[in-house]
Amino acid sequence: MRILLQVSRGIDALTEGVGRVVLWLVLLVALLSAGNALMRYGFSYSSNAYLEAQWYMFSLIFLFGGAYALKHNAHVRIDLVFGRLSKRTQAWIDVVGTVLFLLPMAAGVIYLAWPWAMASWSIREMSPDVGGLPRWPIKLALPLGFALLFLQGISELIKRVAFLTGHLPLPGEEKGVM
Repeated sequence: MRILLQVSRGIDALTEGVGRVVLWLVLLVALLSAGNALMRYGFSYSSNAYLEAQWYMFSLIFLFGGAYALKHNAHVRIDLVFGRLSKRTQAWIDVVGTVLFLLPMAAGVIYLAWPWAMASWSIREMSPDVGGLPRWPIKLALPLGFALLFLQGISELIKRVAFLTGHLPLPGEEKGVM
């Protein structure tokens, strides 16, 4: 179990690093959006590249921020019942949900999106809009974002199993573990 917990810590560190970059993307996309609006309405200047860059950054925030949200337990959860359950029952629900839903869904998206992204990369796909950006980098972000989510799902699964087997304290009692 010690080796698995080390793997979990490594995945958590990767997710944390990517998440911190994504946090800066939020500021960058807000500034780009404001600048784009200022240029369009203040100076009658518009660019498809600026608009597409906004879309790309917004997509990256969600694709790479998902694993960060999962790590910090900030994802959407129906807490009406879950919050009233014991920590052990919550851990079991997380284990079952991760194994039956999260990991298969993330693996499925990776499996379906990888060939699509590689086909786009192989032809160096560009936006059909005049002055648009290359499309292949954002298409490649889809399987990569879900790969990061898959890895973080593995990390969360390891931590829940470690808790259920007595190798970790109650979730949240040891800062930075769960």
